[in-house]
Amino acid sequence: MQNIHSPLQAQLVQWLVAPGAAVAAGDVLVILEAMKMEHEIRAPEAGLVGELFFQAGEAVAEGEVLASLTPLADAASHPHPPVDTTNTPPHAAKPSNERADLHKLKARLAFTQDSARPEAVTKRHAMGLRTARENITDLCDPDSFIEYGALAVAAQSRRRTADDLMRNTPADGMVTGIGCVNGQRVVVMAYDFTVLAGTQGMRNHQKTDRMLGIALQHKLPVVLFAEGGGGRPGDVDVAIVAGLNLATFASFARLNGRVPVVGVVAGRCFAGNAALLGCSDVIIATHGSNIGMGGPAMVEGGGLGVFKPEQIGPSGVQHDNGVIDVLVDDEAQAVATARHYLSFFQGAQTEWEAPPAEALRHVVPENRLRVYDTRAAMQGIADESSLLLLRTGFGVGIHTALARIAGRPVGLMANDPLHLGGAIDADAADKAARFMQLCNAHGLPIVSLVDTPGFMVGPETEATAQVRHVSRMFVAAAHLRVPLLSVVLRKGYGLGAMAMTGGGFHETLATVAWPTGEFGGMGLEGAVRLGYRKELEAVPEGPERDALFDQLLAQQYDNGSAINMAATLEIDAVIDPAETRTWLVAGLASGAIAPDAGVRAIDTW
Repeated sequence: MQNIHSPLQAQLVQWLVAPGAAVAAGDVLVILEAMKMEHEIRAPEAGLVGELFFQAGEAVAEGEVLASLTPLADAASHPHPPVDTTNTPPHAAKPSNERADLHKLKARLAFTQDSARPEAVTKRHAMGLRTARENITDLCDPDSFIEYGALAVAAQSRRRTADDLMRNTPADGMVTGIGCVNGQRVVVMAYDFTVLAGTQGMRNHQKTDRMLGIALQHKLPVVLFAEGGGGRPGDVDVAIVAGLNLATFASFARLNGRVPVVGVVAGRCFAGNAALLGCSDVIIATHGSNIGMGGPAMVEGGGLGVFKPEQIGPSGVQHDNGVIDVLVDDEAQAVATARHYLSFFQGAQTEWEAPPAEALRHVVPENRLRVYDTRAAMQGIADESSLLLLRTGFGVGIHTALARIAGRPVGLMANDPLHLGGAIDADAADKAARFMQLCNAHGLPIVSLVDTPGFMVGPETEATAQVRHVSRMFVAAAHLRVPLLSVVLRKGYGLGAMAMTGGGFHETLATVAWPTGEFGGMGLEGAVRLGYRKELEAVPEGPERDALFDQLLAQQYDNGSAINMAATLEIDAVIDPAETRTWLVAGLASGAIAPDAGVRAIDTW
């Protein structure tokens, strides 16, 4: 015989067995209550219940004997009733019906899914667009998305029924959570345009703040599907006047430079939604998108005219002015681009394919006056299918892109001789400076392909604040903590060439040139006219002066050749274009990323 002791001080609530009853191991004998919580005391083994020492309602102390139990082995010689197997512990029984609390949860969660709102989904699809949940499913690796705040509804219970809110404002119009993209965790937030036009409600602001805090604390990248109409005036459950004390915008902006932030837009994105979008590192938008700091109602309310949504911030305008970094056809392509973009901040890849090296020998024409497309050089340097061009509609004098070289993520920038002969204007400088900041913030080495006659000059150019804009490149480069490698493809003239090489040819980890490289403190034609003015003016105008000019120019070209520059150690080497990747791979392996020293630049503009 053994005694059953109380494990704690409590009050006896109910005996579930009677003296003489046969019990199996694990059967509940008695219920005790302490601190408003019930405790089940179970039989340690099969046996016969003996004497019960307390009655319901009595207090028991820790360690006191509640009952006696005779094990079945000891009681085998005594007649007893058959063991009652109906009193089995919950963990041993398979319930025939789903428990009520779980059923209630599943029923409630069902209202958060697209399947609960077929009319809204049909309407969305009729517009050629996907739902927020469809985009998230496409973005995240299979079965990896964990949703936060799914049970939220709009803060409008004083004007709408609970059933109405549950059915028509699921997740308060914003789906938030954490999923895997390319195998790594990412915070994902998607405004749901099928719920109150994707507006920003009080509860989805709370959800946003929660996710942004997690992203900052745990250094998780963020993807924001930003379609929506901005602030929502109809949330009456919260006592606010203007709601300008929200933390969302400051929290979103605080991620800048700390984690990669991607904004994705299809459809209309106005006001508060657009403000968050504008804080993103990169904006990926469809041709059918409209992005603006104010929608039609706000524009009209300001007395600025009546416009259709399609007239405000169309994609063509926002791509050309630099708001949109990558313009795509549809949401499927937008999501694929987001996955591609994030991959550059998720480490090196072990599998890659190099493009044909010999093709680089034919990128620059033998005719030094013939234009060409430096994107061919970028394609020839980057691993196959890795190149992602950014901001292609803006600052077209410089191409910027993310790519991989031998599997390692890098930033690529290159002058474009097709625009102003490669001269750097204000827009191109802004584009290049911000690109350097992007790479620097997230630890991507930079490869600069140089072919420029220098900064753009002239009265019209100076009217664009050229002095301040182009100087941004020097300031951005001076604060780089990532390696910078430069390859001069053809022209390396003046301050523009220095800006493309971190502020000077020896500010880089390596500065090399192809045999087509040519150098000078300024454009050589201008240098001859300026430096040899007296000699030229001493010769009669006409064929004789032209011949002297050509002779002096040829001398300048010979003096400024790539081979001569390398011989005087102003650049590190002249290389066969086919060996460019070999040089860059070695340089990338040699360069180190310095820790963030905490020094912040003051933007010249």
